[in-house]
Amino acid sequence: MNDDLRWNKIFGAILATLLVIFALRQAAEMVFATHPPAKPGDAIAVQIASAGGESAAPDVPPDWGTVLPKADVAAGQMQSAKCASCHTFTNGGANGTGPNNWGVIGRAPGSHAGFVYSTAMTDFGKKTPAWDYDHLYMFLANPQSYIAGTKMTFVGLKQPQDRINLIAWLRQQSASPAAIPAPNPKAAAAAAAAPK
Repeated sequence: MNDDLRWNKIFGAILATLLVIFALRQAAEMVFATHPPAKPGDAIAVQIASAGGESAAPDVPPDWGTVLPKADVAAGQMQSAKCASCHTFTNGGANGTGPNNWGVIGRAPGSHAGFVYSTAMTDFGKKTPAWDYDHLYMFLANPQSYIAGTKMTFVGLKQPQDRINLIAWLRQQSASPAAIPAPNPKAAAAAAAAPK
């Protein structure tokens, strides 16, 4: 009879130890719980004010007929290095984290074969027949702001000339580069008033 009680005490001690371990684990998970962010990365919005204290003029697309012929294509290629971790730019190149961007100017947004786009991008593509110079210019300034919900987490190119140079380089990454429009003096005047 003494032997039976001894085994009961041993099993009871083991069971009590397991219950304490389980309770401590549950308590630790509640205290140190982590919740993954809804969207990866940190979005940092910066408002740039001019030296006089008034807010800067809105960033508008330039007159492409004036700026593209003078753009620094080599500088645009250097800007593309920021994109190369997610995109390829060669004819028939593989998709990466982002789609291959060979021939992107003139292609419908959200349409590159074999790449799974966000719903936001495919919806944008339904309303926008093609990536033209203006849409690329605004998208590259701040992708998350221009197409809310896009998977592209790149912070954007804030300097207008960097975007112009990159677009000039992207234009050449095509079997048949998109035409450069004729100069438009009204658009050139609006772009001249925009921040540099």
